[in-house]
Amino acid sequence: MKYVVVSGGVISGIGKGVIASSTGLLFKTRGFKVSAIKIDPYMNIDAGTMSPLEHGEVFVLDDGGEVDLDLGNYERYLNITLTRENNITTGKIYSHVIERERKGDYLGKTVQVVPHITDAIQEWIQRVAKIPVDDSGEEPDLCIVELGGTVGDIESAPFVEALRQFQFRVGVENFALIHVSLVPVVNGEQKTKPTQVAVRDLRGLGLMPDIVACRCTQKLEKPTTDKISMFCHVGPDQVLVVHDLSSIYHVPLLLDQQKIIQQLSKKLKLENVDLAPTFVEKGVCLWNDWKHLTSTHDRMFETVNIALVGKYTHLKDSYISVIKSLEHSALRCQRKLTINWVEATDLEPDASESNRVNFHKAWHEVCSADGILVPGGFGARGTEGMIAACKWARENKVPYLGICLGLQIAVIEYARNVLGIHDAHSEELITETPQHPLIIFMPEVSKTHLGGTMRLGLRPTKFQKDTEWSKLRKLYGGVDTVHERHRHRYEVNPKYVPDLENAGLSFVGKDDKGERMEILELKKHPWFVGTQYHPEYLSRVLDPSKPYLGFLAASSGILNTLIDN
Repeated sequence: MKYVVVSGGVISGIGKGVIASSTGLLFKTRGFKVSAIKIDPYMNIDAGTMSPLEHGEVFVLDDGGEVDLDLGNYERYLNITLTRENNITTGKIYSHVIERERKGDYLGKTVQVVPHITDAIQEWIQRVAKIPVDDSGEEPDLCIVELGGTVGDIESAPFVEALRQFQFRVGVENFALIHVSLVPVVNGEQKTKPTQVAVRDLRGLGLMPDIVACRCTQKLEKPTTDKISMFCHVGPDQVLVVHDLSSIYHVPLLLDQQKIIQQLSKKLKLENVDLAPTFVEKGVCLWNDWKHLTSTHDRMFETVNIALVGKYTHLKDSYISVIKSLEHSALRCQRKLTINWVEATDLEPDASESNRVNFHKAWHEVCSADGILVPGGFGARGTEGMIAACKWARENKVPYLGICLGLQIAVIEYARNVLGIHDAHSEELITETPQHPLIIFMPEVSKTHLGGTMRLGLRPTKFQKDTEWSKLRKLYGGVDTVHERHRHRYEVNPKYVPDLENAGLSFVGKDDKGERMEILELKKHPWFVGTQYHPEYLSRVLDPSKPYLGFLAASSGILNTLIDN
């Protein structure tokens, strides 16, 4: 097993995840089976209880694991399936060690950070790296390990020490380190000092970078890279320039041009590496398809304008999988994507003068959009604005896609404005139980414990009888059952389903027992679809999510052509 570790210096959030995913993709195009692990130094057991406004999106895996959003990057780029074990947190490690201590596994020894915590980290990495990531059931050849945060942070110290020891545990010929660092530009001058200091700190902790990946806004000048090479103790060809690009899907091409695989192969002693990326997956050359996709992106001139009506729009990473799914679909539809971020609360009438400008601006974005998307979320804030946007989309035949909460919003809106149940509501959204609870709490879900207690992970959805007309079902290939990932505590109240369906709102997909509403669709509408599941979690760069693809195609006016093909 070979390991490629990606660490970061200077600041966090500079693109380690994209560089790690791109490196893994390049190895996969050479025929390697690649896995990935993300290390997050926070004390939480997982990302499930963390605010999207603070940490970004919670990504959900097949096994129901609520993990860091970077695991979504790995799955999308590498087309693999990871487990909750592929996300290591300080909370998980300490819980594991404390549990072993309580069982007496340490035979009375004093349990310490070194060696017990560091050993647990190393054992975890070695164990998880061997877990198969595809249907073949074969053990991966190489594992990408991304260390979250910034080297030098107090909370990262045990992981850095564990990785220092790990290189000797697995053998230095099986361990390579990419250090990602920021090169800022101050008054027109490219500054190398932050990178020099970051690498010096890293070396002082016992880790020597094999590649220094320099994040920057523009290409670095040769004197800059030479200076980094000299003061960071790496060769000039080991300094990679990862400057800003028009699309993150160009990053693998940029790294390939700078011969990152050749550098890593030399360090890892991979003597038989095919330097030509010719790996074929499911009958197609993965690299050729990737290059075609990215080159097509640069030649697109037709645009599609999507209004994303959400409640966490101040931090775009809160909807990172939604954004990526829209991008994947836009690439397939050959459209340049424009996302207009609409804060749902701004759509709600307010008497105050300060909100009037935002109110009119938000409604302008919604009314001028080619399509309206209401993604998932929790809590009451902004839901009346979402309902108003949904009503606009339904009445004006504007393509609409509702995800999780977005489906529930569509049900409430339909009940209020079509069935005439004016006080229709959700048990989640108001403190007192509504007279007409269209959305109810699922009986088996805990109300006292939040972490990992929702309806989570991959579950089947069955299309119902006489739904062959469904546009979404046609995009799925006319199948009877689809498997998608879920993350929710509330569901449509079955008591109201007959009335809703008699009024024209069709629940074309239900769970395998026929009890839970999974997909709704309006027959006489260009595209009005809601899914209780989160299809964005399974969208891939070369295989877009079908609900998003249909939505984007309808918003672009090419849905019928897409379905016919």
